[in-house]
Amino acid sequence: MRLHIKIKTEKSTIPFDHQALLTGCIHKWLGWNNEHGEISLYSFSRLEGAKAVKAGLKFENDSSFFFSSHSDELIKRMITGIQSSPTMFNHLQVSEIIIQQNPDLSDRTLFYVASPVFIKRQFKGNVEHILYTDSRANSFLKETMETKMQIAGIKDETFNIRFESSYAKAGTKKVTYNGIENRASWCPAIIEGNAETKLFAWNVGLGNSTGIGFGAIK
Repeated sequence: MRLHIKIKTEKSTIPFDHQALLTGCIHKWLGWNNEHGEISLYSFSRLEGAKAVKAGLKFENDSSFFFSSHSDELIKRMITGIQSSPTMFNHLQVSEIIIQQNPDLSDRTLFYVASPVFIKRQFKGNVEHILYTDSRANSFLKETMETKMQIAGIKDETFNIRFESSYAKAGTKKVTYNGIENRASWCPAIIEGNAETKLFAWNVGLGNSTGIGFGAIK
């Protein structure tokens, strides 16, 4: 299920590196749950509508983002949390929550990203950020999704996933989170499998660190 969260901005300017602030709001609204610090079965998009200026990202109008989860219970907890404390940061405040029911994705295979897809792996003590151009990227993308599917009890022998690297606007983005620079992929993905599997991916996001704002898909 997906929540579309509309935000009153008061024409605020927020830091370029605000992803940790947005994640803090998500964690505040969810309250305590077993997914903090674990593999998250939820994802959320970037804030929309800001313009880059020297001081940061400035909103001339209101903003929005979405939050998706495989768990209806987590969605309910999110709604309750927002209603209890709609204030965010830098004068941003939630003004409306719109619930989107799970769509039928039977005929869809191409999924565009709503936040960059982050893949990381540790090799010989060093952490590597794997981009969509890397020959290993697709196998790691599939590996992470299969781990999440196993946690959720979803089995699909027809499942496959790969970056649509021929997309003309594919590229990479640097995201600084709590002072750490991360290089992630801004590239759509092809997801094959049954409708349940594609819906699961649509809700939980792709790659690593979806619980801190990476890998949300439209």
